[in-house]
Amino acid sequence: MRWQDAERSTNVDDVRGRRFGGGGMPIRLGGVGGMSLGGLVAIMAITYLLGGDPLAVLTGGVPTETAAPGPGDTAPIDDEGSQFVKTMLKSTETVWGSVFREQLARTYSEPRLVMFTGQVPSACGTNSSAVGPFYCPPDHRVYIDISFYNELDRRFGAPGDFAQAYVIAHEVGHHVQNLLGIDEKVRAAQQRGNEAQANQLSVRMELQADCFAGLWGHYVKAQSGPGKVTLDPGDVEEGLRAAAAIGDDAIQRKMQGQVSPESWTHGSSEQRVQWLRRGLESGQVSACNTLGT
Repeated sequence: MRWQDAERSTNVDDVRGRRFGGGGMPIRLGGVGGMSLGGLVAIMAITYLLGGDPLAVLTGGVPTETAAPGPGDTAPIDDEGSQFVKTMLKSTETVWGSVFREQLARTYSEPRLVMFTGQVPSACGTNSSAVGPFYCPPDHRVYIDISFYNELDRRFGAPGDFAQAYVIAHEVGHHVQNLLGIDEKVRAAQQRGNEAQANQLSVRMELQADCFAGLWGHYVKAQSGPGKVTLDPGDVEEGLRAAAAIGDDAIQRKMQGQVSPESWTHGSSEQRVQWLRRGLESGQVSACNTLGT
């Protein structure tokens, strides 16, 4: 993947090295703004696989010595990691700006992205980096600790720039759902349904975000020339391998030695690859209707 001379987004807040006070996000099983029991178990499983403390998910915190505010906060660093994140975010801004105009006759509202280490406060509560990258609908922000990329390679066997870009594009996909009102409708439906129905809706939401990530990749794949993000041979396969590696079934096999589809929240490896590929091949918002509405 060639991206070094492409334009970078200005919608990135780098708070790496900054330490924040505690205050975890309350877990409301099955409710709007919370997660189901199955979803909680799945997130704790991912946390365990990433080398974190699964119990930290319950409080949204990290050990006290890293959570307490105090001196020693560091200034933002313009390193390769931040350059990559800014470039990929800019690429999603360009693609979705065009897609909203041409396919939806709407104006795209760009999200902000927050790079952090350890834990970070958001409108969704204070979350530990152990839960991985996430999007918070109330504040329209994507949050990522880029050390997650090391785990994506080391623990999940999904290295490469495009695999890392797919993670950002997936979270931006959740922002698109928020802008289109899909997130609000699904959360309302989850509140009305039982736990099994809520989990199934969560799976469909995540698969749609995968498809939206593929949609972004469709347009990047068609680009060429200096000043643009362009793909090398094998980049798309990197993204597909990453999608397969973080399927719920793959994670459950590693974590507990068996698969429990009733507790899935993101979809199986096969499903994630299927919908990412659909977005890659179509480039159409209408092709990403995982909710069947």
